[in-house]
Amino acid sequence: MSVHEAAISWTHAPHAIEPNTYSRNHSVSLKGNQEVAVSASVEFKGDANCADPEQMLISAVSSCHMLFFLAIAEMQGFQVASYQDDPKGYLERNGKQGMAITRIELSPRITFGGDKVPDQETISNIHSKAHNSCFIRNSVTAEVTINAT
Repeated sequence: MSVHEAAISWTHAPHAIEPNTYSRNHSVSLKGNQEVAVSASVEFKGDANCADPEQMLISAVSSCHMLFFLAIAEMQGFQVASYQDDPKGYLERNGKQGMAITRIELSPRITFGGDKVPDQETISNIHSKAHNSCFIRNSVTAEVTINAT
């Protein structure tokens, strides 16, 4: 078992555009003295210049998948030269309590280096193992799909 921590800090301030409500801007402090400026998404009166919780959730799923993919590829003797992803999360009515991120689509683009390059079936198998192993994916109810290229 491991414990993971963050610190959230918000102080009342007027909304920059709508004076009859409050600012949704706050900060998240992470390990290593990292500060992330966070707000609600723009659709919910948030600041477009800040990350929003939905972005952070889909980023966490994508990052976790990538880290497992890299580890599995390395264990199988493959060298990943680069890995990029543009994950998308869909905030939709979930038919139960209202709104939820119901679907997350990962679109990893991977290039390999070294002498040993996997074929498409092997890459798909690595994605499958990463998908099943990812702690964050296993913690959410959203459907996560992988559209690898």
